[in-house]
Amino acid sequence: MDGQPRRDEGRQGMILVDTSVWIDFLNGADSKERHILHRLIEEEEDISITEIIPAEIIQGIKADKDFKRVRDYLLEFPICKPNGTETYLKSAEIYIKCRKNGKTVRKTIDCIIAAICIENNLTLLHKDGDFDIIKECFGLNMLRA
Repeated sequence: MDGQPRRDEGRQGMILVDTSVWIDFLNGADSKERHILHRLIEEEEDISITEIIPAEIIQGIKADKDFKRVRDYLLEFPICKPNGTETYLKSAEIYIKCRKNGKTVRKTIDCIIAAICIENNLTLLHKDGDFDIIKECFGLNMLRA
């Protein structure tokens, strides 16, 4: 392989970047996911977030001066929104199916993010094991390093 990120077979479209990758990106961590995000931004790929992602990131900001800067930066990206009650029901379906397959998704929010990705045919860039469980049990388009 040439070191370029690849999408799951046959998947195209916008990429939703999870909080786990944004945190690495904003902190300058040396992770493959951060490098992929950096390259995607430089190449002006279609990157999106969902509403909960800025909340999760901003909760971890310690310096007041960084709050507005980070918030404004994140809000420059398109925001994919839940499809009302349907999204939350889909997230419960994801959780239940994983549990029936003997896998536990630790965070409800990851099921919601996965449901938003599925409903909007988004490809997910993440570094959170819950999404790997969801992909295994339910299906989820993911960007691979």
